[in-house]
Amino acid sequence: MKQKIFIKQWLELKPYNSQTSTDSYYLKLSNDIKKSLSSKDSLILLMYLTEEEINILSCFLASWFEDIISGTNIWNSFVSMHYEKYGKKLPFYNTGEYVDGEINLQDVTFLVWYFMNTSQNEKFISPYNEFLTNIALRVMLLLDDEYDYAPENKILKSFYESVKNETDFYKVRTFVDAILFKTYLFYTDTGIELANRESELLEKHNDKNILHHLQEARDIIIHNSHTRLMNITGKEWAAKITGNNLPVGNDLLNMSQPIRGYFLYKKQDNSDIFIEHIASGKKFKLTKKSFDHWHGLTETDTIIYLGIVRWREEWWFSGVSIQIPFNADLVLDEKNSLQSRKQVSFLDHGLRDVNTTLDLQYKAFLRFNNNLPVAFLPTNKIEEFTRNYLAYFNASLNLTNAEKEQALNRARADGFFGDKNGSFPEIAEMDDTGLVFFNPKSGVEIAFGLNRAFALPNNPWVDVNNSKDDIFNLFFSEQISTELALYCIEKGKNKLPYLKKGEGKWLLDDIDFLLRFWKK
Repeated sequence: MKQKIFIKQWLELKPYNSQTSTDSYYLKLSNDIKKSLSSKDSLILLMYLTEEEINILSCFLASWFEDIISGTNIWNSFVSMHYEKYGKKLPFYNTGEYVDGEINLQDVTFLVWYFMNTSQNEKFISPYNEFLTNIALRVMLLLDDEYDYAPENKILKSFYESVKNETDFYKVRTFVDAILFKTYLFYTDTGIELANRESELLEKHNDKNILHHLQEARDIIIHNSHTRLMNITGKEWAAKITGNNLPVGNDLLNMSQPIRGYFLYKKQDNSDIFIEHIASGKKFKLTKKSFDHWHGLTETDTIIYLGIVRWREEWWFSGVSIQIPFNADLVLDEKNSLQSRKQVSFLDHGLRDVNTTLDLQYKAFLRFNNNLPVAFLPTNKIEEFTRNYLAYFNASLNLTNAEKEQALNRARADGFFGDKNGSFPEIAEMDDTGLVFFNPKSGVEIAFGLNRAFALPNNPWVDVNNSKDDIFNLFFSEQISTELALYCIEKGKNKLPYLKKGEGKWLLDDIDFLLRFWKK
């Protein structure tokens, strides 16, 4: 691997665009890290990464070292959060001799594992693979020699401290943007997520509105995406890095999730624009200091598509806005859209009612399914099972026939029975059997390609000796809930060979961290 790393690649992992006085030092260090790899290390890395990605890995490790030297609190925020949640500094590795705030072999080993499992997802690289430690040992020898002489990047440190006293939403949002998309620790995670999304949009849309599509995609990831580390949002990372005990940290944690959708313009005064969310009928006051296009709103019931976020007890515009004339058909469609109504569901104070309903549904499912939360069925019997369960639940509520029919229609509209033909396309065609699971946190789930991994007496398709692929599917798929994976582990950890010894058993020690990592 003779390709040299240049400043452009180094700056890809930085929240600024112009070279600083210390960047030449850390660029040289990145090249030295790459040179420190043995020929065997390089051959193994090339099985998973391109040479360009190995360049980025070298910059990534140098950036971590720069973070420790400069006191930017990025890596230490992760270590702190991991310790608060799990009682140990890092996953997988013994941290009995770990030194806080300094460089540790365990840090480098974990970082190489993390980088390789985020930059590619076709192959799972075990954290216990010997080559990870070999690479980390070589890198640590180099960094130990540099530790006392490495310069602090004061510009970098000042950036990560820049919002400590900030109250302006847009400056704080820009900070969150930089954490997710221009900070080394998330370069192969949310950084790549954004790059991939932008590439998809550029291929799909070739029109004058492409900038709107790109802006909205970026805004969606800023507010909604969760990182693989700890499965938390950008605002939570921003709060931790700046300091949860600071006012801005509290403001970040209290910032609402966004509402995106169609609104009716009603009126405005000197400070606010009054709008109504069409799907739910909820009314909002949008602060004028966040919306430059307020002067173009003159006609009542003009329809506006926009995103809004509650920040410091005010609603701020975030994302894109599009105005269109009143359209009765669009209004009707929105009022009938469950997905659109869900945009504001977090504002309702009926969480207790939701949990009560879920609890009633869960208890009914247990009674209906011989006191088990999961049923294993031929694929062509799943629709019938779910229909019968819903009828059983409705009967337990003493509903009228009309109410039962309405409940059935709502369930069908929500995809409760598959598509409009009552089937489950694509995956159902490949699997003859599936399962129906009642998740106490979210309701009924239907899944395929897992049955061999469930060591339960009501599962005729269990096959413990050939269950590893199903276990991996259960663990890695973002479409399968954490609760279902944990239920499988609970029932099978003493029966499934992969979970009883070796790698599988070791992974169970950090399974919560891993499920958060895999199911972001």
